[in-house]
Amino acid sequence: MMYITLTHHFGVFEKPYICCWYLLKNLAKMVSANIIVVLLLLEVLVTSGFNFVANGLSMNYYAMNCPLAEFVVKNSVNKALQADPTLAAGLVRMHFHDCFIEGCDSSVLIDSTKDNTAEKDSPANLSLRGYEIIDDAKQQLEQQCPGVVSCADIVAMAARDAIFWAGGPVYDIPKGRKDGRMSKIQDTIKLPAPTFNASDLIRIFGQHGFTAREMVALSGAHTLGVARCSSFKSRLSSVSDPNMDSEFAKVLSKTCSGGDNAEQPLDATRNTFDNIYYNALLKKSGVLFSDQTLLSNAITRSVVNGYALNQAMFFFDFQQAMVKMGLLDVKEGSKGEVRLNCRKIN
Repeated sequence: MMYITLTHHFGVFEKPYICCWYLLKNLAKMVSANIIVVLLLLEVLVTSGFNFVANGLSMNYYAMNCPLAEFVVKNSVNKALQADPTLAAGLVRMHFHDCFIEGCDSSVLIDSTKDNTAEKDSPANLSLRGYEIIDDAKQQLEQQCPGVVSCADIVAMAARDAIFWAGGPVYDIPKGRKDGRMSKIQDTIKLPAPTFNASDLIRIFGQHGFTAREMVALSGAHTLGVARCSSFKSRLSSVSDPNMDSEFAKVLSKTCSGGDNAEQPLDATRNTFDNIYYNALLKKSGVLFSDQTLLSNAITRSVVNGYALNQAMFFFDFQQAMVKMGLLDVKEGSKGEVRLNCRKIN
């Protein structure tokens, strides 16, 4: 009887050819079984909505009806930031201020009328910038895909692209948000104030479903931009703030000598997305009380320490929190619309 020697990763077998065929047959079954498992996994991913995120939103929402939507938005953002890098902070803040009021529905873009004062004219929103970037992207998209891409999605994409342009993490976001039909100045009271302490911040972010860790991560957006003196001058009273470095207090006082609208960078690299913001907090050099307070709370202090030491960890947590924020109370179907002009309701 013929003998065949087989060598494979289990060792060396010397068996009659009949047994060899039996072994090969079993190996074939194993391969087939693995292929079937892979195919089943693919089927599960597809049928369960691999591309689905929540509330009818999808990563590839515009793939068929406006495939260049993301390219158009990114091009508008990059062009504007090359001319003025400080606009990155405005776009990120615009997305945050939009989502925290009635959800991510671009209500922050609506202009006031004689019968209504809109969100954008609230003192809390006067520092927002970059509206013209949204307008530019929208105008181009209306020419390419009329009535398809919502202003809410443009705001969300613009914030993401601004973060990446400034050196932050790259990440994808689901699309398919609809635009809201109202914008009222009184609703801006829901925004976190620069005078909030850590407990206040944990509470208000918690009302939107965020953990304390996610709140600290989102606060890291203050690595971009500036604050006006009016938002931190209360810290410069005659009684020294024990949570502020004395030399840094002199810097803030000098800034405020220029009046309430004088601007102070929120960290040493105002146009770069990094973890310098958290390192500033460790040095008691946070500009806003609501920033420095993160070091005064035991829960948030450990997160600040972690992000100050590990920028990659901050980037990962930040992008996860941003995607989550972009899903706040999104409107779909008849609950919203796709505005033809981002500044006014259809």
